[in-house]
Amino acid sequence: MELQEAVKGYEEQLLKSLQESIRIRSVQGEASEQYPYGKGVQDCLDHALKTAEALGFATIDLDHQMGWCEYGEGEEMVAVLGHLDVVPEGDGWSFDPFGGEIRDGKVFGRGAMDDKGPTIAALYALAALRDSGFPIRRRIRLLFGTNEETGSNDMKYYRSHGGEIPVMGFTPDGEYPVINGEKGLINVNFSRNYTQDGDVRILEIHGGSAPNVVPAEAKAKVVCPAELAASLLKKSDDRIQYEKTEEGVQITAAGLSAHGATPELGVNAIGLLLEALCELPLSEEADRWVRFLEEKIGLETKGTSLGIEMADEISGNLSLNLGTLEGDDHSAALEINYRYPVTKSYEDCAQILEQAFADAGFTKTGERHKKSLYVPEESELVQTLLGVYADHTGLEPIPKSIGGGTYAKAIPNIVAFGPIFPGDEVREHKPDEFIEVEKLMKNAQIIAEAMYRLAK
Repeated sequence: MELQEAVKGYEEQLLKSLQESIRIRSVQGEASEQYPYGKGVQDCLDHALKTAEALGFATIDLDHQMGWCEYGEGEEMVAVLGHLDVVPEGDGWSFDPFGGEIRDGKVFGRGAMDDKGPTIAALYALAALRDSGFPIRRRIRLLFGTNEETGSNDMKYYRSHGGEIPVMGFTPDGEYPVINGEKGLINVNFSRNYTQDGDVRILEIHGGSAPNVVPAEAKAKVVCPAELAASLLKKSDDRIQYEKTEEGVQITAAGLSAHGATPELGVNAIGLLLEALCELPLSEEADRWVRFLEEKIGLETKGTSLGIEMADEISGNLSLNLGTLEGDDHSAALEINYRYPVTKSYEDCAQILEQAFADAGFTKTGERHKKSLYVPEESELVQTLLGVYADHTGLEPIPKSIGGGTYAKAIPNIVAFGPIFPGDEVREHKPDEFIEVEKLMKNAQIIAEAMYRLAK
C-alpha cells in the first residue's frame, strides 16, 4: 500500500479523534498525585493513549507525567514529540474554543494548531506507516507531552526517570521547512534597595507585563516641587506625558510593543521612562540605579553597553529586552530577557551581565535558562527532513534559526518540523484558533514520510 494513500484512508478517524481531543479542556489545572498537571490534561492524555491502543499500538503512561506509543523493533529509536496541553482560551472567540467544530474546511478550537492537530496527525501517520508494510530498522516512538505550555516539566520527568533518548527526531510544533537553530534564552531577575532624600523622589515605578514582551507603557510617580512640576508639564510630547499630582508629577512613557525575540521591532517604554527620570535631580542612590539602567540598556537591544553584544552568521545578533520594572520609594526589581546566538554559550554572556549589575548594587534574585539548540544543516536529520519537505511541497528547503524556543529543546536530537507552512497566518494562542483540514492531512502525510525516512 502506498504510504500517502494509507494516510488518506484515516482522514475520517483522524478528524473525529482531533475533535474529541479538542473537546477536552487540557489547560494546566490544580496538581495532585494522580493529576500532576490537572485533571483536564490527564483526561486528554488518557484519550490519546486509548486512541493509540485502539489503533493497535502498545502504550505507556509514565506516572501521569506524559505518555507514548511505539511501533517497530530495533535498538535505536526515532521520536516524534507532540503535546496535548493548551493555553487558556481567552476572550474574543466566534466559536466554542473547546467545541472542535468543523466549518468551511477548518477545524476550530484551542489546540487545533498548537499542538493537538499535529500530534493526532502524527498518531494516524504512524498507523498508516505500519499499514503500508514498509520495512524499518529503528523503532518509532510518539511522545505525548502534557506540559509544554507551562515549563516542559513533563519532559524533564521523562529524562530523569530513564526515558530513552532518540537518535534523532522532530516536533511538529514549529514551522516548515526545518528550524535547526534556536537561540539560548535567559530570563534573569535583579533587585536593589536604595534610600532617597531631597525634594525630588521616586514614589512608584511600573513598566511591562512579561520579560519576553517589549513594554508598550511605563509609568513613574515622582515627588517634586511645584515649580519643577509646572516646567515638566510643558515638556509633554508623543512619547513622554507629564501629569500633575498632589505630590508632584506622574510620568507616562509610550513605547511600541514587540516580541522579546525581536526587540528591535519595538520601542521600549521603560527605556524612554528612564531617559526622562535621568533629567531630574534625583538623590544620589536613586540617580545611580536609574542612570545605570538608562546608560547600560535604555533603548538598546543588542547588549552593547553591557558588554555582551555578539552574533553569528547562523542566527544573527544577541537580543536583549528589559521586560519589566517595578519599584517604590526604597526598592526596585526588574526582569531581563536575552537570547544568545546558537553557536555561543551561557558562559559567553551571563557572567559579564551579572557583574555589571553587581557593580551597580543589584542582587540577582532569579534566573531561568534554556540552552541554545543547533543541529548542522548537513546532518542526516536536517537533510532528511528538508528532503521530505521539498518532495511534498515543491518549495525550496532552506532551514532557519529563530530567536524563540520550541518543544525541541526539551529532548536531545530533536528539531522543529512543521506544522506551519511559509506564508501561513500564525494562529496559535489566538481566538478562533484553527487548522485547515487540507493542511492537517498534508501534515499527516509529511509526518508519515519523515518517520519512514528517519527509521528505515
